[in-house]
Amino acid sequence: MAYVVPADSQAVVTVKKKAQSSRSWVLFDSTGETTLLDIDKYAIMHRVNIHARDLRILDPLLSYPSTILGRDRAIVLNLEHIKAIITSEEVLLRDPSDEYVVPVVQELQRRLPPVNAIRQGQDYMGGQNDVEAGDEDESPFEFRALEVALESICSFLAARTLELESAAYPALDELTSQISSRNLDRVRKLKSAMTRLTARVQKVRDELEQLLDDDDDMADLYLSRKLAGASPVSGSGAANWYPASPTIGSKISRASRASIATVRGDENDVEELEMLLEAYFMQIDGTLNKLTTLREYIDDTEDYINIQLDNHRNQLIQLELFLSSGTVCISVYSLVAAIFGMNIPYTWNDNHGYMFKWVVIMSGILSAILFILIMSYARLKGLVGS
Repeated sequence: MAYVVPADSQAVVTVKKKAQSSRSWVLFDSTGETTLLDIDKYAIMHRVNIHARDLRILDPLLSYPSTILGRDRAIVLNLEHIKAIITSEEVLLRDPSDEYVVPVVQELQRRLPPVNAIRQGQDYMGGQNDVEAGDEDESPFEFRALEVALESICSFLAARTLELESAAYPALDELTSQISSRNLDRVRKLKSAMTRLTARVQKVRDELEQLLDDDDDMADLYLSRKLAGASPVSGSGAANWYPASPTIGSKISRASRASIATVRGDENDVEELEMLLEAYFMQIDGTLNKLTTLREYIDDTEDYINIQLDNHRNQLIQLELFLSSGTVCISVYSLVAAIFGMNIPYTWNDNHGYMFKWVVIMSGILSAILFILIMSYARLKGLVGS
């Protein structure tokens, strides 16, 4: 007799959560091979040995600022859409199918494999002295990957800034020539886009500046140096760290030969990384300066528009003063006409018909003199322009 065993509900929920938490990654190793991975965060944490809080920084559902963190054996990189984990031998890049990440994948495929192929050719064809010279002149793997990420994000933000400039300056010039609701709404949208883009550029710049100000943080990014320093002490540490990497032995030997002088006495030398970060810091700072210039141009345009509107308001006020003064003078003339137009019998109105024209003339002259006095007083006080 067969029995049907019901599935454990907790196990089903666990499987669903794991399926939902799984994300697409692309793996670049030091040999130039590219592998697409669809693994969950626990497998990533076990592979590169980082904490959950570090991996949470790369979660696109959470809003974290741009960050470059140096850990024992990995660099956690979160620069806008570029979310990656860099080790001394591998680069794990998240969501490779994203339209903004595809150029980064192509750039990594173009720039990383040839360097490693040259290195392997030198190991095979050249002698030991040639290999050591080539390794000393070559940047570590993690720095090459970091350079690709920094170059991509700086180029991306610079391109967005150029697009914004090409749309903003003509719109601002059109607004100064013709103030309309359509132009004002267009400039408002461009200013909002500029504010968001400035905040994004500022976050990347602040992260690079923070790294440049702290030598210890920059020293944490030297993964090959730390790997070379740890390999003479423990031969099994690297094997435990990269269980699936077939090239770790040769990597340790090359890193040890290239970094032996650094390990012995130059562990705090961060000149190479400092020059790399300074180059892209200057580039992102130039992008921020362009946005700052655009903001100043927008502020100047707003001041110009406000001056024009104030001038129009002043003209309306002058017109209102002119009309009000005329109304007062006409009211005085109407008062005289109303007094003499009352239907009340009085004796002095008889046999004095010739006085009508003089009353009309004198009332008009009095109203005109009153209007001139009011306008002269207003001009004397600066209420009316010359």
